[in-house]
Amino acid sequence: MVAKISASNNLYGALSYNQIKVNDAQAKVIFTNRMIESADGICDINTCLRSFEPYILANNKTEKTVLHLSINPDPKDALSDEQLSEIAQKYMQKMGYGNQPFIVYKHEDIERKHIHIVSVKVDENGKKIDDGFEHRRSMNVCRELEKKYGLIPANQKKRQEELPLKPVCYENGNVKHQIANVICDVAKNYHFQSLKEYKALLALYNISAEEVRGEINNKSYAGLIYFALNEKGEKVGNPFKSSLFGKVAGIEALEKQIEKSVEIIKNKGFKERCKKIISATMHSCKNRNDFEKTLKKQGISVVFRINDEGRIYGVTFIDNEQKTVFNGSRLGKDFSANVFNNLFNGAEKINEKTQPKHNTGLPFETFENPSHEKEESSGIAGFFDFLLTENSGKNPDNDDFIKKMKRKKKKRKRL
Repeated sequence: MVAKISASNNLYGALSYNQIKVNDAQAKVIFTNRMIESADGICDINTCLRSFEPYILANNKTEKTVLHLSINPDPKDALSDEQLSEIAQKYMQKMGYGNQPFIVYKHEDIERKHIHIVSVKVDENGKKIDDGFEHRRSMNVCRELEKKYGLIPANQKKRQEELPLKPVCYENGNVKHQIANVICDVAKNYHFQSLKEYKALLALYNISAEEVRGEINNKSYAGLIYFALNEKGEKVGNPFKSSLFGKVAGIEALEKQIEKSVEIIKNKGFKERCKKIISATMHSCKNRNDFEKTLKKQGISVVFRINDEGRIYGVTFIDNEQKTVFNGSRLGKDFSANVFNNLFNGAEKINEKTQPKHNTGLPFETFENPSHEKEESSGIAGFFDFLLTENSGKNPDNDDFIKKMKRKKKKRKRL
């Protein structure tokens, strides 16, 4: 059993994420604790908001007041609603949230049945619930509950090579629900520094996001609409307004997420892991397909943007372990689209007259093209720098070849 914990200040978004699934008959409420009961017994969003409101209003120090977590038993664990309710109560009690208002949803939209819990991280006096060493304590609680209920233990060492969410498949129907399942997760949990990076992230899941801007009654507005994509990357079906998926999917919330992400990525040094892995893979892989597969095994997905002529004009990397998104150029000139275009396409376009007589030993043989723009030249030079550093003292042919190419570029710049 695995518990995933997230904290935010978007109570409506957390409730909306679950309510959408309830409305689509993909989830249901199986337990509530200290929540206001409506006359008809239905736990709608407004009633839930009223239950949490006094706690939110009492808060005066805590930045992220909303707790949204999921508890995921192994797919082979057959648990009744009563057992899942018990597990939710015991988990919340052991984590210090037993006296808080919370609502438990059972999700049945995928084969692996699991529960989501929404609560608040401050008590009725506005004091923050102690969340010190929260993830470590959560793991210990999960191990206890596994033993108590005879559940299959989670294998923490197993690396997940597949994406954590399933791409949208238009043919499967219920497209709105499929899109909601993806964007409500990635919009809250991933760190991206531009809408362009957010759109590249969604492209992994066969979703397109487009900005809509205009003016009504002399007031300008901006919004997003979402489309499903087929295997060819073409739009299929009708568009969906962002408002259908809650505030978390709108431009205003995304811009706030971008602002926070810039600081988080900078302060935690998330770039370094990506750069190190990508650099090593560029040097060792055999071709583009090998490059993508090798990165995926290490938790990094890559999205290439390619024009009709087959030229790579954009590249974005998604680190699914750190939940960060980077355009190639944001990582540095050595990771720009021009570098990858020459890396993967350059060798295929070389005629026999330009090929060297000796084997360079490089993973890719990348050659100078007089029509390359200045930006591309600087990127390739950076990649040669990397190869020179990695191969120094190991292969004299490599060194001679790289130095020769760099001399040619310097000569051309002087001209």
